Amino acid sequence: MTNTALLAAAGAVLFVVASAVFFALGKKLGARAETRRQQQAKNSAEETAQRVLADAQRESESLRKTAVLTGKEELIRLREEWEVEVRGRREEVEKEERKVGDREGLLNRKYDLLEQRERDTARQSSDFAKRGESLVQREQELDRLLGEERRRLEALAGISAADAKLQLIQRMEEEAHADAANQIREIRESAKRNAEREAKKIIALAIQRIAAEQSAENTVSAVALPNDEMKGRIIGREGRNIRAFELATGVDVIIDDTPDTVVVSCFDPVRREIARLSLEKLVADGRIHPGRIEEVVNKSRQEVDTSIIETGERAAYESGVHGLHAELIKLIGRMRWRTSYGQNILNHSKEVAWLAGIMAAELGLDVAMARRGALLHDIGKVLTHEHEGTHVQLGVEMATRYGENPLVVNCIAAHHDDVPHESEVSVLVQAADAISGARPGARREAFETYVKRLEGLEKIASSYRGIEKVFAIQAGREVRVIVTPEEVDDPRMASLTEEIARRIEAELQYPGQIKVVLIRETRSVDFAR
Repeated sequence: MTNTALLAAAGAVLFVVASAVFFALGKKLGARAETRRQQQAKNSAEETAQRVLADAQRESESLRKTAVLTGKEELIRLREEWEVEVRGRREEVEKEERKVGDREGLLNRKYDLLEQRERDTARQSSDFAKRGESLVQREQELDRLLGEERRRLEALAGISAADAKLQLIQRMEEEAHADAANQIREIRESAKRNAEREAKKIIALAIQRIAAEQSAENTVSAVALPNDEMKGRIIGREGRNIRAFELATGVDVIIDDTPDTVVVSCFDPVRREIARLSLEKLVADGRIHPGRIEEVVNKSRQEVDTSIIETGERAAYESGVHGLHAELIKLIGRMRWRTSYGQNILNHSKEVAWLAGIMAAELGLDVAMARRGALLHDIGKVLTHEHEGTHVQLGVEMATRYGENPLVVNCIAAHHDDVPHESEVSVLVQAADAISGARPGARREAFETYVKRLEGLEKIASSYRGIEKVFAIQAGREVRVIVTPEEVDDPRMASLTEEIARRIEAELQYPGQIKVVLIRETRSVDFAR
């Protein structure tokens, strides 16, 4: 082996040894440095921990003090609230204690008062019991004395007290009944004699002095033609003449197979009269065309208006009524073409005026006022188809508007009992109206129908138990029923009247209304021999 190799080997060994020595030395130095670093870090951490601990201790001490202060403040606040609540409850308790004390005192006073009343009641009960015993003893003593007195009186009179009382009552009843019966009989006989005599005389005189004829008006008027060829001329080309005539007059012209006759139909009697006159003039003249029709209708209307005024004036003159307003004269004239149940209103009104005047003269009343009220009593009937309202309301309105006397207005208003009568004249007008309309034949009705209606009225009323007699009077406008007093008492009268009236409504046909009157009369008849 060479020296170089040896040197290299030695150098390598030395390098390794040196490296190991330096490594060991470096490691030791490094360990020491690390130890010092760690010691320094430890010292720094301890210092930091001590500082943090000190800070924490200071902060905890501050928080403790703050919490203590807060707790003390809260404790003080709660104590104050508790003291306020306790004080309020104490005041409420004291108030309730005072109320309880007051109630207790009141109850004590009431209890004392009740005890006092109980004592007083007990004392009064005792007194009443003693008085009751005393009264019982007195009543017994009184009964004993009365019995002795009654026995002594019965021994003296020879009859018992009950028999004496019964005889006295019977004697007084007999005397009272006898006196009452005598007075009733005398009053009834006297009134009956006077009333029947005067009434018969007045009505007989009034009826005997009346001889008015009644005419039944229809809703149609017949116009005679010279021949059937005239019907074609009345119709005209394409019916223009008949249309113009109906338009001008307001009526219906009926042309049928009836020979030589044309019928004019209308519910308004004045327009029907105008149409009848116009058609008669056109037929007589022979010139029938729309222009001529209008001219003739206007002339006929003027003639009818003039005739209305003349008729009203003549009716007022015949009835003895003067000073009527011109419009009332026209309304009276229009009554000529107005009917009621087939009875001509103008003739009826004049007849009522004559009857009322005759009866007023017999009774010494105002004849002029009676005739005036009677003539105007149905004046509203000519307006019922033109205005709303009953003929009584319309008549009162017209009479008031044209300045009639209040007595005349009352005659119009009260002739159907719509208002009370204010004078005897008003009653006479109502009676005269009933006489004029009620007598058989005054109003249009077949005799067989009239008799059948009267028989039906009497048959219905007679079908009930307890009916003695039935009379249909005033031309069937009133039924008077006489009942047996032993079978029909006063409460039954009202129900029986209603039953009869309802059966009449259901089973019969009649104009206007029918009055049902039940009469119950007890009579006692004896003879002195």
